[in-house]
Amino acid sequence: MRLLTRAFMLVAAALVVLPAQAAVPDVNAIAACVPGGPCAHPLPVRVVIVTMFEVGKDTGDAPGEFQYWKERRHLDTRIAFPQSHHDLWYDPKTQTLGMVTGMGSIKSATATLALGLDQRFDLRRAYWLVAGIAGIDPAKGSVGSAAWARYLVDGDLAHEIDAREIPKDWKSGYFPLHNHGIKPGAPPVIDGEVFEINGALRDWAFALTKDIKLPDDPGIQAERARYTDTPMAQRPPFVLKGDHVAAMTFWHGKLLTEWARDWTAYWTQGKGEFVTSAMEETGSYQSILYLDRIGRADKDRFMVLRAGSNYTMQPPGLSAADNLKRENEGYSGMRAALESLYVVGAKVVDEITGHWERYEKAPPK
Repeated sequence: MRLLTRAFMLVAAALVVLPAQAAVPDVNAIAACVPGGPCAHPLPVRVVIVTMFEVGKDTGDAPGEFQYWKERRHLDTRIAFPQSHHDLWYDPKTQTLGMVTGMGSIKSATATLALGLDQRFDLRRAYWLVAGIAGIDPAKGSVGSAAWARYLVDGDLAHEIDAREIPKDWKSGYFPLHNHGIKPGAPPVIDGEVFEINGALRDWAFALTKDIKLPDDPGIQAERARYTDTPMAQRPPFVLKGDHVAAMTFWHGKLLTEWARDWTAYWTQGKGEFVTSAMEETGSYQSILYLDRIGRADKDRFMVLRAGSNYTMQPPGLSAADNLKRENEGYSGMRAALESLYVVGAKVVDEITGHWERYEKAPPK
């Protein structure tokens, strides 16, 4: 009898320490809430997947940035989002929300702010993962490679004079506000030209994913073989750390890649290193900063992952103009970059949503 009693007590004790399963949110509870209006029962969100564009439909055709997340992460619950570019999709089990902001910093900023102010969602502890394709500097990485950023540098806030009229000792006619040419030294004013996101979170995400084997294919193998003077460009896809320039102009070429390197070094005071180029991050993160001020988001839970779909400059033996024309016919690394974004990003999403008790109160370090 004593043995039975003791056994019962041990089992009962074990049951007490087992973590309780989180209740699955009732998505129907927000059905009566008007987008942007008051909502008594907001949906809890652990991770927001931020993509910028989709090609055609959300599923079943040629993929854009959102499709793999939609199909593979069970983002099956559609939520109307008329105040922005694209409806939202939600998985109640993992409390993951997927969004498509639209291309460009204006759309990414307004979509992020619109979501953050929407009272149908509780985003106070949500992690934000920006996952998008990018141009990649062949001196730093290869098509298909995925880079975690710390510095987000705006490439639009600037002065410009026509390249045909620049002084002979200038490298570029595109130069920082409050300065003449990209000169050494600290920038005199910083007002949205550069953002530093949570470096500890970036390093944690990189450590978690750095050994992942990324997909490779004959198409990107042929593309990287053309870059005979840059060893990093010839590597199979890999995960790295590197910073990001966001500009609304789709620029390309050797000279503009040199500009991006100098631009990043200038605005980060030598701490950052240009690796990827796209359009949106400075807009989306600016909105996160505003939302953080009113407790609607946590700026320290924002991550940027960009994968190279193309190189930012031409290979030896080809002009920038000819290479840009070739790229406009289709990025050789598009599919590989989308796969890399998903494989790498999903590792982080799984870790956060699967061990929420570790990450709910504070970001990892």
